[in-house]
Amino acid sequence: MKDTLFGDLSVIGMRGCEEFTEEVDSYLKEWRRHDSEATFIVSSSCPRFGSGEGKGTIHHSLRGHDVYIICDVFNHGVTYNMYGKNVPMSPDDHFQDIKRIIGAIGGKARRISVIMPMLYEGRQHKRSGRESLDCALALQELVNMGITNIITFDAHDPRVQNAIPLSGFENVRSSYQMIKALLRTYPDIEISPDKTMIISPDEGGMAKCMYYSSVMGIDLGMFYKRRDYSVIINGKNPIVAHEYLGRDVKGKDVIVVDDMISSGDSVIDVAKQLKEKGAKRIFVFATFGLFCNGLENMDEAYREGIFDKIFTTNLVYRTPELLTREWYCEVNMCKYVAYIIDTLNHDQTISHLLDQSKKIHRILDKHKKH
Repeated sequence: MKDTLFGDLSVIGMRGCEEFTEEVDSYLKEWRRHDSEATFIVSSSCPRFGSGEGKGTIHHSLRGHDVYIICDVFNHGVTYNMYGKNVPMSPDDHFQDIKRIIGAIGGKARRISVIMPMLYEGRQHKRSGRESLDCALALQELVNMGITNIITFDAHDPRVQNAIPLSGFENVRSSYQMIKALLRTYPDIEISPDKTMIISPDEGGMAKCMYYSSVMGIDLGMFYKRRDYSVIINGKNPIVAHEYLGRDVKGKDVIVVDDMISSGDSVIDVAKQLKEKGAKRIFVFATFGLFCNGLENMDEAYREGIFDKIFTTNLVYRTPELLTREWYCEVNMCKYVAYIIDTLNHDQTISHLLDQSKKIHRILDKHKKH
């Protein structure tokens, strides 16, 4: 890594990302022992008035700095006081705070990059009828405020970057870290076409699952969602059934891959059908575990033996209750994010970090030898 920096490195952790940012900072300090800085984290705050209004404040000058803002817009574990009530922060609140911090920088930084692991309004990425295009509007708003790079992980639909074709947009995979966590947790698993399969829970996740299938050298199956288009519940057409397309899963370990777990109902239904078809063990890879409806349904499904383990990253908020569950395994992404920041700050390409196929092949070869 060459010593020439794009600018003095500064990292801002938004509310709810303090622990994650501190761990990223610890890696950066370890790799740059020749630097004199005690920390790369810049102190900032977004205080609120009693009415719910807020403001962004930067406590150090960032003139000429290369700034990286880390934000988890889905962290409902942080709250603020409004009219005497304790209110959990919504994605809209978090996104507004990002803009406040950008406004507080005031255009003085040399470059600003936003690391937003789960893309704000990523599921509102396309228009069906008279609907808003929230994700595209948000990306354009950030770019218009001076953001150079937007870095996200396993975007629900990466084609939304077409909204900002002349700006930096990196959609980073978590595939290598997921596979590594699986092999560490279950060293007895045999990755071969006869023993293991990749399953996509819906047609939208096929591209991601095709990647897993290709780099792991195993077969791929999928479910498609049969919906009732005559009814709209909670803003979407309810799922009537999941229909399976693919080879026989009988006696095989199955890896179900999705970008997120929202309520958990879909993944439970898919896992239940796979069990009925004779699947041996069922593992779930989900980059973002939201569990919007609580954990009771997942607890019950685990007790019934419907699935064996759920792997999600620490890129979004995990409740303390989730971390205690026997069926849950956390995949730590802090070191990977630190690599991305360090490489970009040295004005180097991150292509080798985005292409994980060689690393996956190496870890699979090592696993097979053992």
